[in-house]
Amino acid sequence: MTLAIRQATIADCPLILQFIKELADYEKLLHEVVADVATLEASLFGDKPYAEVVIAEYQDQPVGFALFFHNYSTFLGRPGLYLEDLYIQPAMRGKGFGKTLLAYLAALALERDCGRLEWWVLDWNQPAKDFYRSLGAEPMDDWTVNRVTGDQLVKLADHFLTQNQR
Repeated sequence: MTLAIRQATIADCPLILQFIKELADYEKLLHEVVADVATLEASLFGDKPYAEVVIAEYQDQPVGFALFFHNYSTFLGRPGLYLEDLYIQPAMRGKGFGKTLLAYLAALALERDCGRLEWWVLDWNQPAKDFYRSLGAEPMDDWTVNRVTGDQLVKLADHFLTQNQR
């Protein structure tokens, strides 16, 4: 089965939001989605795009997407690609489409002289973990993800701002 992969356009933002919500529902995190079409348009296609999206199509119908952006490795001294979301609709899984999307991103990483392609996977998602391992991905068990959001992000930023207003 042939999968077509194309760059998303601003007109795809409703579709991208649909895929984000479907992925979040699968991950039991739908309640955390606050993105809307307008925020996607601004952050993906505005004056300063923060990420890129490719749409996977089978028989001219969208079946999934990948959202990614560049990060940077100081150890390698080179950029990398960070895959934020990879999603294939459930009815289309098992046909090699996820592997094709990841292979596309790997080729894009090499084309852009990136030193690596990386992503996170939820600890409970054993099917995804097994799939990624089958592709040669290595889990980074010795690293812990840290995150600051919401009020704590504001509080931390306020520390800097108050220190530098003297």
